[in-house]
Amino acid sequence: MNRSARFLLHRATLIAFVLTATSLTCRPGSAADEHGIQSKDEHGIQSKDEHGIDSQAGFESIFDGKTLQGWEATPVGTDDAWQVIDGTIVGTGRKARGYLNYAGNKNIADLEMKFSYRFPGKGNSGVSIRAIPDPTKKRDFQSYHADLGQLGIGKQVLGAWDFHTPGRKEHRCFRGDRLVIDVNDQPQITSIKNGLQDSDIRPRAWNDVHIIARDNHFQLYINDKLASEFTEHLPNEKRLKRGLLQLQLHDPDMVVEFKDIRLKVLK
Repeated sequence: MNRSARFLLHRATLIAFVLTATSLTCRPGSAADEHGIQSKDEHGIQSKDEHGIDSQAGFESIFDGKTLQGWEATPVGTDDAWQVIDGTIVGTGRKARGYLNYAGNKNIADLEMKFSYRFPGKGNSGVSIRAIPDPTKKRDFQSYHADLGQLGIGKQVLGAWDFHTPGRKEHRCFRGDRLVIDVNDQPQITSIKNGLQDSDIRPRAWNDVHIIARDNHFQLYINDKLASEFTEHLPNEKRLKRGLLQLQLHDPDMVVEFKDIRLKVLK
């Protein structure tokens, strides 16, 4: 076989190999990228980041989809406000207002939390982290609160961080804000570029949340877009260090739904 014939045979073999590999890694219905990386799990949840790193590693499901085992309603006597329907936790404000506390670990400091939420109508809800009973009695709990609400409620709620911290300044950290609190409790706010917009929210449909809390840095993502974040440099005695994880039921005439709740405790 002369050199030209060998070259043509080698080229044909290479083309056949590439076509076979492509058909195996990019079959219809698969979520493989150009490197053959499966980016979503069987529930359609993103399982690897853009570098192919498993973004679900270390997460534990804390809602079994059938019961409220491992959760506790507060105030006492408000259990009827929370129920499980079709694999989702449903909070109904007309029955009671309050919180659903994760009872599996009541002393969490650093964490990552992922879940999906939906508002069938209007509502104000969210997730409180590092929650502790409020010694001032002005609130039931002190916490850092990741705010959620229906589309149209405003950037001061949907995608904001709220400070439930009587006894210290409760700074603004609306959707689109990057807040830094200095050692003297003075705020500096800059705008987040390419952050969460109204158009990124799916009204009356499921939206995905990722909360990250590491030491003094807190981030809230919705549908893979950064909604708001803050960093605080206050003395340790003025910070909330660890506590409860809570789902909130804020308004008397509202319904909110949660599902696919996963937690990674970092500290």
